Amino acid sequence: MAQFPLTTWMQTLVDYVRSGEPDLTNRQMALLLLVHLTNGPHTVRGLARGLGVSKPVVTRALNRLGALGYLRRQRDESDRRNIFVLLTTEGAKFLEQFGRLIAVDRGQRIAA
Repeated sequence: MAQFPLTTWMQTLVDYVRSGEPDLTNRQMALLLLVHLTNGPHTVRGLARGLGVSKPVVTRALNRLGALGYLRRQRDESDRRNIFVLLTTEGAKFLEQFGRLIAVDRGQRIAA
């Protein structure tokens, strides 16, 4: 029974690879999920702290996720030195589709 979660995760990843969606690294996926699942506002510094990595690591992942249209940077209008990281509609769609893969592989049904 201990292998069930790993088998489910493997099947989800296989389904993800077959989906044709862009391949994301674990860091990129963790960053995307952190922005989506935790309360903002999100900054590079705060995200680096949350992941336990350096700011350049977050910046590289953010550059890739930004190029894919999943996350975007927005300057803080009240303090122009701050840059916030926001989930885009495209990023939310990607995570919804990924969540559906997980649910299907766990034998759950999700309404469209």
